[in-house]
Amino acid sequence: MLLYMSNGSAGAKSTPLHSVSVAGAVVREDGRLLAIRRADNGTWELPGGVLELTETPEAGVAREVLEETGIHVEVDELTGVYKNTTRGIVALVFRCKPSGGAERTSDESTAVDWLTPAEIEERMSEVYAIRLLDAVDGNGPHVRSHDGRHLITQQ
Repeated sequence: MLLYMSNGSAGAKSTPLHSVSVAGAVVREDGRLLAIRRADNGTWELPGGVLELTETPEAGVAREVLEETGIHVEVDELTGVYKNTTRGIVALVFRCKPSGGAERTSDESTAVDWLTPAEIEERMSEVYAIRLLDAVDGNGPHVRSHDGRHLITQQ
């Protein structure tokens, strides 16, 4: 997977770099979805984070979900690609099934909960709620962009 590009020309305008992150849309048998309340800003989001240079996206999402929630997962499929145009972050979201472990918080999360789709819409901002809702709608993979606060509709 290409994580960044550089034109390498001395004196030439550099190509912007993008961060690649992964997130797990973990769906329980009863349809509830795993979410965390982030320790740094108090918002509710999917568990996830920056993909490390040497890991596959599937390994990265399994690692991030476990680190932030205590839940082991089986990664099913890519359900969406989301770009934050303000911060230059491209997020790959994978639908996952829980396969063990127990909910716990971490340095990155102050709460871990299994939410219904309605609770997701209540607790999460639109740009994060859509990632979970896209993961369960069966119409993916979705490709969307946002500015950090609002989805950007395609023209």
